[in-house]
Amino acid sequence: MLNPVKKIAAVHDLSGIGRVSLTTVIPILSSMGVQVCPLPTAVLSSHTQYPDFYKVDLTSHLKPFIEHWKQLQLQFDAIYSGYLASAAQVEIVEYLIDTFYKEGMLVVVDPVMGDNGKRYASLGLDLVKEMQRLIKKADIITPNMTEAALLLDEEYREEIDTGTIKEWLLRLSQKGPSTVVITSVPEHPRNKTTSVIAYESKTKRFWKVSCHYLPANYPGTGDSFTSVLTGALLQGDSLPIALDRAVQFISWGVRSTFGHSYDTREGIILERILKNLDNPVVMGTYELME
Repeated sequence: MLNPVKKIAAVHDLSGIGRVSLTTVIPILSSMGVQVCPLPTAVLSSHTQYPDFYKVDLTSHLKPFIEHWKQLQLQFDAIYSGYLASAAQVEIVEYLIDTFYKEGMLVVVDPVMGDNGKRYASLGLDLVKEMQRLIKKADIITPNMTEAALLLDEEYREEIDTGTIKEWLLRLSQKGPSTVVITSVPEHPRNKTTSVIAYESKTKRFWKVSCHYLPANYPGTGDSFTSVLTGALLQGDSLPIALDRAVQFISWGVRSTFGHSYDTREGIILERILKNLDNPVVMGTYELME
């Protein structure tokens, strides 16, 4: 039976404070006409950048969730995983994919492991090794620079040349995913520009979308970016247009939040910009890289 709207299984944590993971995934994808079926990996009082957060690991509950979905004979158009609370959850995500996979399904893995050159303190090295295995089952992965380095067992680089980033994209694609998107690629330090650079193995094309950097760090922007990208692809957009939409959305979010005197740990003020997902894309901002 076809779903009347696109349906996605979203494997992420649920944080009470901070616009990250499911508190961004659900409103963004719902606004884009996609039904989100959450499979929560953990419940946290706040996301992990707050001190002394309380966390309930739901590893032991995930397979019973999946078995019930199996009994209900659910069919998903996509599976999208993000923050995993432990290395043991990787095998469960693989089981979810194997159980519900069908031809034409989109499998998106956002390998949440670290940022700004550092692995998240709450996650062990064993998760890195397991994540290196999980990406083999993905159609699309969306690591930031730190996570790309971890997946490749490379040293993190604050500056990286175009040839090296292309090499990283190709090496990651050779591990399984047909599309690799690396976010937060630093460019032109004087101009404070960052880029999202992607490789699509089916067309053998590299794409780039750049934006001006503002001196602020908002948790959850990676979750928001991958959610918009996934929603756009499910709506039928091409990869470069989906990248454009995702970058523009994050730029709107950062700019609409930056002027406020505000605890940045709460993330971008998502509620103010969700309606922008209905706006047409400003054409011509993506580049085809030679």
